[in-house]
Amino acid sequence: MRIGELSHRTGVSPRLLRYYEQQGLLTSERDSNSYRWYQPDAVTRVARIRELLDTGLPTEAIRSLLPCTEPGPGLQSCPHSVAVLDNQLSRVDAQLDELNRRRAALIDVSGSLH
Repeated sequence: MRIGELSHRTGVSPRLLRYYEQQGLLTSERDSNSYRWYQPDAVTRVARIRELLDTGLPTEAIRSLLPCTEPGPGLQSCPHSVAVLDNQLSRVDAQLDELNRRRAALIDVSGSLH
């Protein structure tokens, strides 16, 4: 299918689909007119990319996890996928700690205003 059809079937803009290709998340072939041509499984792959992006994973991590994906939601449990997800969870925990620190500081500052 061409990029317009893939865009229509996934709800992802052609520009974003080209970005996914640039990042090594999606592949296409070129026809004689140099138009992009995607395999039928590209719809499922784009859905998986969107699912993983929604978790906050960077594209580099997603690229390494795509071979670990199963049909439907979820990942295969392997040392690589566990390590990538554990790393992301550690990043999120650190961000939460920082946000809680900032919240406490704001409460302290705002206490002097009331």
